[in-house]
Amino acid sequence: MIYRTLSNRGAEIPAVGLGTWEVGGRDVPDKSRDKEHIETISRAIEMGYTHIDTAEHYGGGHTEELIGEAISVFSREKLFITSKVWPSHLQRAALHKALDGTLQRLRTDYLDLYLIHWPNPDVPLEETLSAMSDEVQNGRVRFIGVSNFDTPLLKKAVAVSREPIVNNQVLFNIDDRLAMNELLPYCQTQGITMTAYSPLRRNAVKTSTEKLLKELPSKYSASIQQIMLAWLLGKDGVVVIPKASKLEHLRSNLEAASIVLDQEDVRMLDSLE
Repeated sequence: MIYRTLSNRGAEIPAVGLGTWEVGGRDVPDKSRDKEHIETISRAIEMGYTHIDTAEHYGGGHTEELIGEAISVFSREKLFITSKVWPSHLQRAALHKALDGTLQRLRTDYLDLYLIHWPNPDVPLEETLSAMSDEVQNGRVRFIGVSNFDTPLLKKAVAVSREPIVNNQVLFNIDDRLAMNELLPYCQTQGITMTAYSPLRRNAVKTSTEKLLKELPSKYSASIQQIMLAWLLGKDGVVVIPKASKLEHLRSNLEAASIVLDQEDVRMLDSLE
């Protein structure tokens, strides 16, 4: 496993995490595959995944419950758990209550990383980040960050937050690469890690992209999906959280961290439109 430096306090975040969107439902609970999901999360941890990403909104909270069940038999200190607070819970009192629920469902006393899931222009950013900073002081959250923030809004968050903003989670993959233009360079200069969600684009890349990608697997003895992850992981400060339900995919995603693309291939992939 490779790691990214998360703060000047020496903390690190595993560069490959386990995404859990649609595990146990989308916006409402779906309990039809609970046993399977718990087993998958458990096997992932046994395989070497220590970073698990979730959100209170996933499955209407049920995703956090499934993760809580799965991680209950493992050492909490060896895991890195990220969750996100929904935009309707960004006022101070609502955020504290939302965190209560998240911690209860995850069966843990603290989160390693707590993110604003989406911006809410109706709630002052200062209020939300003040409440999140309070939770760091209270010991219920180790680090705070944001998700789906563009560069101007991220700069504002950095300016008004008492606690450092250490992460911005955004859509970023071989085809959805708007983050490369301005956001990633800013994050890199500020020492803010960037988590790429949907890094495999749900296995639906553009036809033109797929055509170019097909030239690389034989060169690196890797799959197209591993090449896509390796391209992201080759960028300073980038973390990926692919979702996988099959053991072979879990293993493949984890192994992508050991693939180093040569500069010619990186430049070729960087230049795709």
